[in-house]
Amino acid sequence: MKTTIAVLLFILFVMAPICRVCAENTTPKKIVEPTVNASGAVLMDYWTGRVLWGKNEHTPMAMASTTKIMTAVLALESGRLDDMCVASERAAGEPKVKMGLSPGETLKLSDLLYALMLESQNDAAVAIAEHLGGTVENFCAAMTEKAGEIGALDTVFETPNGLDKGSHHSTAYDMALITRYALMNPAFVDLINTKEISFKSDRRSYSFVNKNRFLYEYEGANGVKTGFTNKAGHCFVGAALRNGMELITVVLLDGKSARWADTKEMFDYGFSNFEYRNIVMPGEKAGTVAVIRSRGKTVECVFSRGVTLPLRSDETARVKVVKRLPESVKAPVVAGEVLGNAYVSVNDRFMTRVSLEAVSDVNRRDLKTSIEKVLNCMAGLSTRADVKVALPDF
Repeated sequence: MKTTIAVLLFILFVMAPICRVCAENTTPKKIVEPTVNASGAVLMDYWTGRVLWGKNEHTPMAMASTTKIMTAVLALESGRLDDMCVASERAAGEPKVKMGLSPGETLKLSDLLYALMLESQNDAAVAIAEHLGGTVENFCAAMTEKAGEIGALDTVFETPNGLDKGSHHSTAYDMALITRYALMNPAFVDLINTKEISFKSDRRSYSFVNKNRFLYEYEGANGVKTGFTNKAGHCFVGAALRNGMELITVVLLDGKSARWADTKEMFDYGFSNFEYRNIVMPGEKAGTVAVIRSRGKTVECVFSRGVTLPLRSDETARVKVVKRLPESVKAPVVAGEVLGNAYVSVNDRFMTRVSLEAVSDVNRRDLKTSIEKVLNCMAGLSTRADVKVALPDF
């Protein structure tokens, strides 16, 4: 009886807690996706461009002053940051928010960029557009063309500051692509993370403070831009970096307070549930291919580059790497020659393609090449008078 009681007490006070801990460690982590108020939203990984979560991310919408991200991109890439810009009557006549430029006022292009991105000044955007494009319309056409080059194919710019006009629109996905491109420029990153700055025009002094509250409220915040119009509602494009993972969020047509809550919830979801995993390594073996006319030889193929993707814990089993190699190729084969491709997908959605390359050279070996080799040898030896050449008996 005492033995039975002792066993029961042992199970109750020793084994039960251990079993409970083991169960907790083996129970899959419950994944709760974001609940977002915005009409359009997206969460994108900066390093790979993979969309980690979205809501109507491909639906065209107005994007307000997040437009200015592209305005800044073209200005930075112009190589004319030291240019002196003269404000026109059109620039001076832009509605608030504006820095208060007066017609004929002159200031440096680089200074206008701080007014553009720190406090979203509409007159600064027009002054930049007119200086670089000749006209606002020309500059907006260049903005749209640049968007297409980046891959933002459902974006049309009709204003450089984001004020509603005509078919001026983008999508949450396109704005994430544009932002990802912009963040590749260190000068853009420095610009959007500037907290405050002062400078002078030929007429007055200016001081600006970065109005992006996300920079001050979220650990690892890395910009990017706020926006609001009656049509677009409250918008925000954000970026944040933690433990080597950088994410981008976009919310369009959101509420004033909701845009901050939505943004933080998407970032929290991304950082809590995704981590980078190596799918294939550069130089990893991918298979062999028979080489015709090489006397029975084969050539080994390897992945030309590695693939690393941000994955949720429940996605690792749903990663597929499909290799496409021919059964055979004709000699000669050169080391580094692309012989096939591998296609990587997650959840049956295509992610990327990787070339499969030959590891080594494989020379041609047949009657024709043997004769050519002998003749080439003979041609080289014929310049020496003391050497007699005899053709082999084929």
